[in-house]
Amino acid sequence: MNTTSNERGDTRRALIVKATRLALGAGFCSILGESAGATPDMMREAIGKLVGSSPVNEGRVTLDIPPLVENGNTVPLTVAVESPMTEADHVTAIHIFNEKNPQPYVIAAHFGPRAGKAAFATRAKLSDSQRIIAIARMSDGSFWMAGADVIVTIAACVEMNE
Repeated sequence: MNTTSNERGDTRRALIVKATRLALGAGFCSILGESAGATPDMMREAIGKLVGSSPVNEGRVTLDIPPLVENGNTVPLTVAVESPMTEADHVTAIHIFNEKNPQPYVIAAHFGPRAGKAAFATRAKLSDSQRIIAIARMSDGSFWMAGADVIVTIAACVEMNE
C-alpha cells in the first residue's frame, strides 16, 4: 500500500469515526437535555419500585468506585456482597442505581446459590457528579445496600473534540 492511499484511508477513517462520535454524542446529549427531570427523586422512585415497602439495610454490600473521575464516559465500578451463597442464604440479584443520568436504574445482575460469589464489575457512563447506589436482594427477601458519591470533572458527552 502506498503512502497516499494509506493517508487517504486514515483521513477517511478518522472522519467517519469523528462523525459517528458526534452523531452518537449529540443523540445522547439531546436525551440528557430532554431528561432535565433526572433527579435524586427519580432514583428514589426507581428504588421504591424494586423494594416496595421493605426496609433497605446498610451493610453486606461493597461498592468500589473512584470518588473522583476525570471523565464520566467510562467509570469503573465493582460490587460485591457478603454471603455464604448456599441454598438457604444467597444473593439473588444486585441492582445499580444513579441519581442524575436519564435512566436511574442502571443494571441488574442475577445470581443463584451455585454462583459461589456474588460480585461483578462493569463501567458506567455518568452525566455529572452524583450518588451511586448498589442494592442486593437476598434469598430471604431482605435488601442490603451501599452508596458512594462520585465527582465527575468532565461530564459524559461534553468531551467530543479530538
